[in-house]
Formats: sequence, C-alpha cells, structure tokens
Amino acid sequence: MSSPHPPASEPGPGAVAARLTGASVRRARPLSGTLWEAELDDGRTVIVKRGHERDAVRAEAAGLRWLAAAGAVRVPVVHGWDERWLVTERVPAGAPSAGAAVRFGRDLAALHAAGAPAFGAPPPGGPVDTYIGLAPMRNAVGEDWPRWYAEQRVLPYLRSAVDAGTVRPAEASVVERVCARLPGLAGPAEPPARLHGDLWNGNVLWGTDGQARIIDPAAHGGHRETDLAMLALFGCPCLQQVIEGYEQVAPLADGWTARVGVHQLFPLLVHAVLFGRPYAEQALAVARTVS
Repeated sequence: MSSPHPPASEPGPGAVAARLTGASVRRARPLSGTLWEAELDDGRTVIVKRGHERDAVRAEAAGLRWLAAAGAVRVPVVHGWDERWLVTERVPAGAPSAGAAVRFGRDLAALHAAGAPAFGAPPPGGPVDTYIGLAPMRNAVGEDWPRWYAEQRVLPYLRSAVDAGTVRPAEASVVERVCARLPGLAGPAEPPARLHGDLWNGNVLWGTDGQARIIDPAAHGGHRETDLAMLALFGCPCLQQVIEGYEQVAPLADGWTARVGVHQLFPLLVHAVLFGRPYAEQALAVARTVS
C-alpha cells in the first residue's frame, strides 16, 4: 500500500499547493496515497496529485489542456504542475441525472469532433511515451486506424500479459485473430477524434452544477467509439441518455453496437496487465465474440 506522504526529501502537498497556486494553504488532508485536498486562504479548494512518474504528470497536464481547448466537455482547471505534482480545481461532487447525461453526451460528441492530427497523436506538449493509469502507453502515430489500433493499443498489452503469465501463449491467438480481421471489423473509416483515452466511469465527475467533468485523461488521437466503449465497460450511469445526447450531435455509424467489444479489448488488456487473470479472461471472452 502506498503511503499518504511523499518521501522526506520532497516538499509536502501543502507546500506544493502554495508554490503552484501562489496562495497560502490553510490545511491539506489526504484522499488517497497520491491525492490530497488543500484549502487555500483565498477560499479555493484544490486537488494536489503526486504523479508516479515524471512524464505521467506532464502527460496529464497536457491532456487536460488539450481537452479543455475544445470548449466542449468541462475539465478541472489546472492551477499548476511540475515534474512530480499536479494541482487542479476541486469539483464539488453531485449526482448523475438524465439531463446531465444528455448534456454530457452532446459535449463528448463535440470534444471528439475537435479532432486530432493523427491516430496516436499526443496532446501538444505531451510526451510520446506516457501512461494509461499505471501502465505504459506509447503515442506513436499512424494513418490507418485498424493497423494502428492493433499495433499500438491491443498487441503490446497482449504481449505483456503473455510475458507475465496472465494470458497463456495458446490463448493469445484468439486476440491475434481479431487484430488480423480489424480492417473488416472496424466499420466505416472515421477521422481521428480527440479522445479522453481512459474514459471509465470513475473518470467522470458529476458536479453539483448539473455538468459532468472528465479527469485523469490518457488523451490522444483515436477512434471516437473507443471512449464510448470504455464508458459501457465499467457501468457509466445514465449511459442510454449519454448515447442519446451524443447522437443528437454526431450520429454513430451503423453497426456501432456490434463493434463495442472490439474497442473494449484495449482497456481490458490494460487491466489484465495491471490487475491480473480475471480481466484476461474477460478480454478473451470478448475476443471470442468478435473473432
């Protein structure tokens, strides 16, 4: 279990918040091993996060800026960051509602439509070698989505899972068959979308103002259906209303529901690498339904 305190050689979260915001800190309290809430003397409350790697903080800050620049889904304001620390606004927690979900869907469609230079393109100022959660992720660009998705998103995590013994070598072929068939499974060609990239339900905050915000991105250029498939994978509340709002702005291509499993292979294999065999079994089951 990680400690709620940084190493003794590093400043504490209160000192970090003061330095990066320019305001005095009244108090800071831990929320988890790497997350604190700090109250500033100017009345603001901020979230202080310690990154597990230097480039992870740089990537998250760049991703938040890139997503915010679309002027679509709201993201927490970045108050400051350095190599190890990120300070953002705290979002007062509310509850999801049908109306907020429809609005979130519309805003998510607008975010995706803001686009990206290429599949795999990192946010401006963001590193090529980055992370999704605690797993390494490489933002190497490609022009063809099926080939890029197989080579940069599915197969690297399949190989890692095999190397770790989480996926047995004889089982890997079912995922490899899906990758070989991706040109025929991918549906109509889509331009690169501006993705959050790690859009599970825990990274959607429902604010007290009736608006959703998205946090902890692994932002890059990708296929818009990947964000939606990840929302479905981990049980986003009011998902039907989110999709309804999305399609009001940007209707999804015919057959998109049949492709959900294709897009879920990536996050499931990431989870297999991070958390073990149960997610590997889920990834294999999904692969069998689409192979």
